[in-house]
Amino acid sequence: MSRTDKELVLDALDHIQILKSHLTRSDLEQVIIADAVNMRLSAAIESLTQTSPEFRAQYFAEEWKLMKATRNRISHGYSFVDQSIIQQTVVNRLPGLEQQLRTALVELST
Repeated sequence: MSRTDKELVLDALDHIQILKSHLTRSDLEQVIIADAVNMRLSAAIESLTQTSPEFRAQYFAEEWKLMKATRNRISHGYSFVDQSIIQQTVVNRLPGLEQQLRTALVELST
């Protein structure tokens, strides 16, 4: 059974919320927090990978390639992930992604 774009967006938002809760415990300097944040970021993007191509084109357009590359780097080259890039992503990009997903959720619910 295929999952809907709405269900997948909800999954991604759940992963983002858990990622944010990890960051309330400490910062990315702590290895266990960095690991947890990396895995939740990867899982959130993986959920979005399963959305329809039309959904990804509408909400992420050119950013999708970079998002997918980030997920692949975390998942397949974990020991080589530059934590400063993850830090920048979490601080500078994650709030916008979360807002995009919340907007998408409203639009998918109508």
